[in-house]
Amino acid sequence: MIIDCHGHYTTAPDALGKYRDQQKADLKSDPNFQHNKGSIDISDDQIRESLENAQLKLQRERGTDLTIFSPRASWMGHHLGNQSTSKYWTEHCNDLVNRVCHLYPENFVGVCQLPQTPGGTLEATIAELERCINQFDFIGCNLNPDPSGGYWSAPPLSDRYWYPLYEKLVEYDVPAMIHVSAACNPCFHTTGSHYLGADTTAFMQCLTSDLFKDFPQLKFIIPHGGGAVPYHWGRFRGIAQDMKKPPLTELLLKNIYFDTCVYHQPGIDLLLEVIPVDNILFASEMVGAVRGIDPTTGHFYDDTKRYIDGNAKLTDADRKKIFEDNTRRVFSRLKA
Repeated sequence: MIIDCHGHYTTAPDALGKYRDQQKADLKSDPNFQHNKGSIDISDDQIRESLENAQLKLQRERGTDLTIFSPRASWMGHHLGNQSTSKYWTEHCNDLVNRVCHLYPENFVGVCQLPQTPGGTLEATIAELERCINQFDFIGCNLNPDPSGGYWSAPPLSDRYWYPLYEKLVEYDVPAMIHVSAACNPCFHTTGSHYLGADTTAFMQCLTSDLFKDFPQLKFIIPHGGGAVPYHWGRFRGIAQDMKKPPLTELLLKNIYFDTCVYHQPGIDLLLEVIPVDNILFASEMVGAVRGIDPTTGHFYDDTKRYIDGNAKLTDADRKKIFEDNTRRVFSRLKA
């Protein structure tokens, strides 16, 4: 079985975006506007139409079986509005993913977006995690380490601010994918620099802390191949050594995993050379940040299965770990 651990509902029906546009209009007239959830009229047929010629079509063409599916990451937009804005927007996004999973239970399993607000508390964040796990049987969450959208005003992931959420993640034995959203800071391109910089920053926040001493069962997935992490593994090893910390395999790799959202063969080959196979989960993030065809290969950049198949050093047992076994271990609530 081939499990894609990183998919987003990037093709959601237009009504979802119109709801968000109304939220933005409300905030423009009153920055402190307190939102109500309201309703969004989306039919099952509209959901089917949004998937049949997109994610489902690509699953069939590329030979993947199951996608771990969450709301569109760049739309999480935690920097917008206040806690009521994020709460109800997040609930609608998760509700819609839950409907997708019920319509296509053999193709998708849910992971939730979390309501987060710069300077806000975590009560609504934890409540939504519990709702999605207990009511929807979701198996993980996406955690934004920078709700400010590129200004990095939140405490680092090692700060005790986050500990109540980590306690719940450990209690439910669900991983968190560390995933930022759209950048409102003009210095950053959302998918080209903000995502990859955040992946690297999250890794360093963990390296320079004792987070996993406090939470030895906590599981983080750092997406997009870990950002700069594999390329600068020697730098990170050296920094940890200078700080008198244990080797990275002991310090971090019992808790941190990386996905394969790297869109060329040399990048995947480097990831596989540097990071142990047991810490790599197959992923594509289709239909996502890079949707075009690579003119040097004639194949879609985000057809990442081709890169795993194309690495001559991997054994069949290694590929099975990457395609299935590691994901089942990390997402322990994933049912057979």
